[in-house]
Amino acid sequence: MAFAWHENRDPGTHNYQLDNREAAYRFFTTHFDLPLATKEIPSDAEIKSYDELAVGLPQDNLTILGLARKMAAAIQREPVPADSAAKSTWAATERSKLESVVRYKPAKVTNAWRIWNTKNKGLETIAYRFDFDNRLSAAGVWLKALGAPADAPATLVLNDKGRKEAAGVVSDRVNRGEQALALDPLFVGETIPQRPDPTDWELLVATTGDRPLGIEAAQVIAAAKWLGGVSGQRHVRLETTGIRSEVIGLVAAALEPTLFSEQVSYQAMRSLGYLLEAPVAFRAAPELFCLDLYKNFDIDRFIALAAPTKLNLRDFAQLPAGKAPNPGP
Repeated sequence: MAFAWHENRDPGTHNYQLDNREAAYRFFTTHFDLPLATKEIPSDAEIKSYDELAVGLPQDNLTILGLARKMAAAIQREPVPADSAAKSTWAATERSKLESVVRYKPAKVTNAWRIWNTKNKGLETIAYRFDFDNRLSAAGVWLKALGAPADAPATLVLNDKGRKEAAGVVSDRVNRGEQALALDPLFVGETIPQRPDPTDWELLVATTGDRPLGIEAAQVIAAAKWLGGVSGQRHVRLETTGIRSEVIGLVAAALEPTLFSEQVSYQAMRSLGYLLEAPVAFRAAPELFCLDLYKNFDIDRFIALAAPTKLNLRDFAQLPAGKAPNPGP
């Protein structure tokens, strides 16, 4: 082995400038039996200017977003059959395809832990942590007027900003004499993993072969079944706010079409094409960028698969000024 020590004093910092480079040349040429090199060969004349290095791009060169829009515009899907028998066969095939695309794995609530409860001003509330049999969890708050019957109609509420932002919707349902469960599935509201750094947890989940959208839909389905069980209701109503919650709810209803009586969605979108036209940043709605989702499905197909669930999409999210809405392929 050969070791050498060089103390750099010009400029005397941790660097790879001329003094250190020439020391390295001396060391390697000496110990590799090469002609001794003590000085660096001048190369300033070989340095290219910015203009010489600029190669330019074609005028019609597509960005990643532009390429995505071009590919989306070329998507062609078979129309939904009008005949009831054919539509039933189509739905079974498409539902199986949807399960594969979102990597849907049914989940079951194993424990509904009561975190706290209150009875005040005629209102009863219970905060829950829901543990599922896949070792994941969700958070929720159940509310009901003290005078409402135990089997009052039940509504499951989702909000893109978390259950704390769902107070208005929950209050409306409770005032109607119903019971409501405001739920934060995984990656929403309270259940966003704590991150001191900008880790994209949804991307990490995708590397395991799962899809955040499939996990969230499974949690919504499991929570809806739990709510139906404790309320004595065969069908649960679903109300969402925001495009993330809209699609999570639609996928859940498409996978379990007899579970929900109705889905009402506010601040919704008419097509998944909205993600490209707005455009929506990945981190703003990570589960909606599910691989092959838009290639195979859109809002209208989710609605068809969710039948007999009644779908009511309202208060549509607006595109930036000057952009026409994309009705979808």
